Amino acid sequence: MGFSLMRNQKFMPTIKHLLIISIAINAGLLLKLLHHEHEHEWAGLPGPDTNPKNEVRLVKDVLHKAKPATDQYINLDHGDPTMYEVYWKQMGDKTTLVLSGWQSISYFSDTKNHCWFLEPGFANAVTRLHNLVGNAQTRNYHIVVGTGSTQLFQAALYALSPSNAPEPMSIVSAAPFYSSYPLIIDCLKSGLYKWKGDASKFNKDDPYIELVTSPNNPDGSIRQAVVNGSGGILVHDLAYYWPQYTPISFQANHDIMLFTVSKCTGHAGIRIGWALVKDKEVAKKMTKFIEISSIGVSKDSQLRAAKILDVIADTYEHTEKFDKSTLFFHYVYNEMAKRWRQLRSAVSKGQTFSLLDFPVEKCNFSGQRFGTQPAFAWLKCEKSIDDCEKFLKKHKILTRSGTHFGSSEKYVRISLISHKEEYDEFIRRLSLLSSMNSPHE
Repeated sequence: MGFSLMRNQKFMPTIKHLLIISIAINAGLLLKLLHHEHEHEWAGLPGPDTNPKNEVRLVKDVLHKAKPATDQYINLDHGDPTMYEVYWKQMGDKTTLVLSGWQSISYFSDTKNHCWFLEPGFANAVTRLHNLVGNAQTRNYHIVVGTGSTQLFQAALYALSPSNAPEPMSIVSAAPFYSSYPLIIDCLKSGLYKWKGDASKFNKDDPYIELVTSPNNPDGSIRQAVVNGSGGILVHDLAYYWPQYTPISFQANHDIMLFTVSKCTGHAGIRIGWALVKDKEVAKKMTKFIEISSIGVSKDSQLRAAKILDVIADTYEHTEKFDKSTLFFHYVYNEMAKRWRQLRSAVSKGQTFSLLDFPVEKCNFSGQRFGTQPAFAWLKCEKSIDDCEKFLKKHKILTRSGTHFGSSEKYVRISLISHKEEYDEFIRRLSLLSSMNSPHE
């Protein structure tokens, strides 16, 4: 019996070592298999770890990440452009910006400029990018920087609305219109202007401001002014007029044009937008609004945005220094094209849903012919599904109802610019819903 006990004690370490070796081998094989399936996700993993417990935990983390979260809600209500993270991680430290503690101390950036808080470097980067892409004229335009295009939109309404008018200025936009327009316009209950809804139904002779969003949010259509009144002023929101979303068929030269970094480069967190304004006095009044509301715009955000815009321009103007895969607009165009192919394929599996078709045009920037591939899908529920948002929510897909855009509840707006894993799971669920015999199953 003593011999038996000693024999067991002798072999116990051996069995333990075999277990460790077995875990390591299986973990290595699993990591190798997952590497082929999710190669781009492994770029940031740490080096080899000799601790078997850590290696097993790493494998569990990967399995959890790779497994679709079928029991969780997918939030595609907001247009959070997290899709862009993959590209900017690929670029490494090319857009890294180091700011010393003494920088950005003063309120003022350029006292000779009517927009005194506009950083010259940011203004130059904006001009450079527009000239490269050819989507908007910059010569003889005044640049006004704002905390995103939302603040610039408010500044434009303030600048264009007479302060001594007997009635508030009417603000209209053709339905389906951007859902935030009514909220932004009426939140302060200003006496200067008032939301009047769908531009196609506006038939008064009173002065008005028409908001023209092109490509349109939510449906991606290319827009022009709808109201034919003589007393109208136009404000063009061109946040999505970039070559990853739509062919650049002309160089825009409207009186007021609004742009934002969030939808151009994906950097929504920087909170920077800009307006190109023809009329100097209008630009001054817009600047005054921003001065009153926020005493200027963050210099740090402007400097970071300038660095990002300049790197995009560098990849095209100095191609000898960059790999072809770093061409920003080409990279993001391909990703948007892929996502739209996936979406149309999912919808085509049945007659539960439908999507808009877009005309094919030549893009002056890329030379390619393609149809608009918007950041949002304007999805319609067919058959007996009356409330599309409610129907999709039952299947844990969060969207924004068409009623928020002045349209029918048969429609929803869906963001196409979220993380890849989230978007892939959405496509999987939509494919299953599309192929159902009954839309209420």
